[in-house]
Amino acid sequence: MSRVLERRIEYLRLMRQATLERGSFTVVDIAEATDTPRSTVQDWVNRLIEEGCVVLTEEQRGRHAARYAASSVIPESACRRVFTTVDGDEVEIYHECMSGGCAAFCEFHHTRAGGALQSVRRDGTLLRERAVIGRREVAVGLDPAPAVGIVGVSHDGGYIRQQIRCIGGPAYSLTDMMSLAEGVCDVTVRREGQVVEGEVVTRALAYVAIGIDDTDTETEGATFALALALLQHLAKLDGVMPIGHRVAMLNPRLEARTAGNSCSYIEIAVEPDVVPQIEEAAVRFVADEAASPEWGIAVRQGFRVPGGLRAYGRSARESFLTREAAEATAERFGAHLHGGRGVIGALAAVALIGLPHDVLLDPGRDVCTGWEPAG
Repeated sequence: MSRVLERRIEYLRLMRQATLERGSFTVVDIAEATDTPRSTVQDWVNRLIEEGCVVLTEEQRGRHAARYAASSVIPESACRRVFTTVDGDEVEIYHECMSGGCAAFCEFHHTRAGGALQSVRRDGTLLRERAVIGRREVAVGLDPAPAVGIVGVSHDGGYIRQQIRCIGGPAYSLTDMMSLAEGVCDVTVRREGQVVEGEVVTRALAYVAIGIDDTDTETEGATFALALALLQHLAKLDGVMPIGHRVAMLNPRLEARTAGNSCSYIEIAVEPDVVPQIEEAAVRFVADEAASPEWGIAVRQGFRVPGGLRAYGRSARESFLTREAAEATAERFGAHLHGGRGVIGALAAVALIGLPHDVLLDPGRDVCTGWEPAG
């Protein structure tokens, strides 16, 4: 988190606390509480007034200082995490809310707005959006217009900048809540009447999918449980944001299966320079925890799935594949394989990322490449 954002959060917290306890505050109150020059605090007060977070309640009169109040004394944010991954000229935006209702609201209005977004989907309280770098205008307003939309996304060095336009409740979220979310580096806003347009800055993280298979035996272990444990383990490491865990069904007629022939994959967002270390940590964890010596994992960076890789996933649900086929496919599409026979299913799991749950769990459902480029 940037120092500027830390100071903003600190000032707002103190201003809200003073407003709640005493009804208002002065510049001197905040300067003394933070051991900061009055001129610096006054600059912050002026900025927060422009953003609509603070209001002037009493003008300065002679020796009586001006008094201010926070426009809201609600300290909590409905936004838990906001972070982003980048793959070529596309960005995935992840916004985890405290409320399923808030997530559904954003899903509905972001879909209606379109703008820079290609797709919007929600899994519980986690909103996942795919955007193309660039700017596409959105007119926000009252129904039937969208209340909020992402009008632009840019990749600036190691950061992703989202331009968000909104009114009403979403504007409050942008000005008072999103800066408190884990993963947000900075938020700047400007008002034009009732419309607020702001920029939310997050790190440009790498998307990493890790497929896992054959970690159990007929009497011990379960691949889905080990995959979930791996996600929890990696989430504790520096530079990692957990995204989620999925289960996928492969060919149910495979004789070597332990049960229904399911595999798992986990998704994480990683600081680009630590991806190799995270891969090593994943291999060590699975090797130590797997009940079967045939365990296998596949690691691939990037959320876009080429058509040729998706075809491998389809084949793993319809036919019998060899390790040689897995190794050739992995080399072609930049995946890294580790372990024994399980690498066949682990790579299939990576090949199936991005599909909805009902498709992942039904091997009879066709796997469609959709928007993905041929390869």
